Amino acid sequence: MKEQTPNKETCALVKQEYKPGSCLVEVDGKRLLGCQATLRLQDGKLQRLITSMHLSRPENYLSIYQSGCNLSCRKCHSWYFSKQATGDWRSPEDILAVARNYEAQVTLVEPRERSTAWHAHESCHCCGACVISGERSPRCPGVLELGEITFSPQGFGPARNIIAFTGGDLTCRPDYYAGCAQLIKENTALWILIETNGYGLTPANMDSLKDSGVDSFWLDIKAEDPERHRWLTGCDNQWILQVPEELLKRDFVLEVLSLYVPGVVEAEELGRIAARLAALDPSIPFTILAFFPEHQMQDFRTPTVEEMIKAYENSRTAGLTQIRLGNLGVFAKGVEDYRLLAEHVDREAY
Repeated sequence: MKEQTPNKETCALVKQEYKPGSCLVEVDGKRLLGCQATLRLQDGKLQRLITSMHLSRPENYLSIYQSGCNLSCRKCHSWYFSKQATGDWRSPEDILAVARNYEAQVTLVEPRERSTAWHAHESCHCCGACVISGERSPRCPGVLELGEITFSPQGFGPARNIIAFTGGDLTCRPDYYAGCAQLIKENTALWILIETNGYGLTPANMDSLKDSGVDSFWLDIKAEDPERHRWLTGCDNQWILQVPEELLKRDFVLEVLSLYVPGVVEAEELGRIAARLAALDPSIPFTILAFFPEHQMQDFRTPTVEEMIKAYENSRTAGLTQIRLGNLGVFAKGVEDYRLLAEHVDREAY
């Protein structure tokens, strides 16, 4: 299969003297650079291949799922569109039209400091009990009224005033994001979030995104150990580990996610990631997500409840104060698992 090679003429990261990503994307029997396969200039306007756009749960914001990515993660659950060029070409003007339509449907207005996926859990657990049975679940936060709950393809919950770019990640080419953000900021009151692996967030790119109006980042730190990160993603993580500090310097709202992957990224390593974050700001929201088999890691198991509890305890000992365990149904299988969680984990953390 024919493959493109990144160089100073074809790769924005190489031009800035950074290493290129693992960004090849399949298209028509060829493997092209993600920015060549899923980003184009048409009639003087940038366009991006967008796979879908909808109100996502449990984040409770409008998610724009992008084709094309600058990492090649073995565990990626979006590989079928992030590493294969698929979707419709959308300009920043197209994204603005979607944003305007979504703003008219917003039921929960959040302040900028809560423009994260992490904070969504504090207002709604997306169980739908209040709509289906007419009664709140025992663990309902009790924040919202019934009229603030709406239905989307992924279930019940509020529509928060946030628009997020997710799926594939091409922040190594910030021009498209910047174009969208500028239009959204000029014409709506929505906050703008980018879910990112951090690989393309060079200082120059962060400055561009800041100037355009991007508000927040959900940073997925795959691993702290460089060899594990390279095995998982095809790329180094030396710069990614510096990204949290650089984002905070620029006054972005930051949250961080890491997966517990048995045999690869476990409690000790997650504790080290937490320690790096706590040294910057102990209040950085940190989600520890339970891995489930996908893509090239179908033979790997899910973590146990004991393993997730250990990761939580390590992160808390490291100094973080806002920690949450995610993908609860993956690791908590019965009454005994929930009993252990109740004994060892703060109630708001799961």
